[in-house]
Parts: sequence; structure tokens; C-alpha cells
Amino acid sequence: MEINIGSTERLLRIIAGVVIIGLGLYFQSWWGVIGLVPLLTGLFRFCPLYKMLGMNTCKR
Repeated sequence: MEINIGSTERLLRIIAGVVIIGLGLYFQSWWGVIGLVPLLTGLFRFCPLYKMLGMNTCKR
């Protein structure tokens, strides 16, 4: 698994994931589960969609 998410985007994804999960819990909605996608891609620094599209926001 090759890193393809930069540090700024990583931070934004983690924050967005936590906020979406928090809102899902607050409103008692299953939509909060969608927050796992940006949270996990931010934590693992890998986005499968970026891989398929050949994108990379990580500076190397």
C-alpha cells in the first residue's frame, strides 16, 4: 500500500471523519458511519480512488 495522501489532506480527512461520526452520533443516525471513510483514509494515508485515478497529493 503506497502512501498517496499528503499531510494537509490527511489532517482534513481525519477532522472531517470525526465531525461526521460525531454528528451521526448526536442525531442518532446511521449516516455517521460514512465518516469512517475519510477517517480511515486519513489514518492509513491511502485512498483507493486516488490509486485508480493515478492521483497523488503526497510530496516526495
